[in-house]
Amino acid sequence: MRPLFAIALALALPIAANAADDIDFNRDIKPLLSSNCFKCHGPDEHERKADLRLDTFDGATADLDGSHAIVPGDLNASELLHRITSSDPDEVMPPPKSSPALKPEQAELFRRWIESGAKYERHWSFI
Repeated sequence: MRPLFAIALALALPIAANAADDIDFNRDIKPLLSSNCFKCHGPDEHERKADLRLDTFDGATADLDGSHAIVPGDLNASELLHRITSSDPDEVMPPPKSSPALKPEQAELFRRWIESGAKYERHWSFI
């Protein structure tokens, strides 16, 4: 039985390691959006800038004059990624006057999340 256990364990390890690397919207992405983006691109329609709403999937993927903040699975077409990694002070998000720039590891989380499909999830208590 030990050889079977070893084979089962060897097969399960890559699955467990891959699961640990997954980006979780509620754990990894929503806090970043909330602290850096929602003030200007959140649910408050009176404070919303550029008609961009990032707190919902429909808002984040909406066509805004030919561009999309997020195109699930397409890094090049996702304006959000271009903005958070830009070095141009007129384009970078969040704007330098409102918030510090995202750290490289935070931008990398967004990159991986968009690349993996940019799945929005409901709060855990509603799942």
